[in-house]
Amino acid sequence: MPQTNRQERKSANDKSIRTMRPALTPEADEQQMIFLATDLARRQLMDGTASSQVITHYLMLGSSKKKLESEVMELQKELLVAKTEALRSTKTIEELYNKAIKAMRVYSGNEAGEDSEDY
Repeated sequence: MPQTNRQERKSANDKSIRTMRPALTPEADEQQMIFLATDLARRQLMDGTASSQVITHYLMLGSSKKKLESEVMELQKELLVAKTEALRSTKTIEELYNKAIKAMRVYSGNEAGEDSEDY
């Protein structure tokens, strides 16, 4: 009887894989693969058939060290985003200053316009 149970389970798994819509992008394909691997690991853990590597992986995910590492990585990501925004802002401010200086020169009569050069 255990053989029949395995076959039923396998056919149920095959059905879920066959009914999954094909991914349209590489990112979506990756997400589907992650979902499938996680789902398989969940079933193996529940059935008691999970390998030591699968068990160790999920134990490490629950450790406090891993949680701290995840928090640090999230903060580093936020820092990179903030630095990028600061650089963009600095560039925008520089452009505004240059435009303002040019406008003041034109207004004061020191420069006739964009096309004139210092001769």
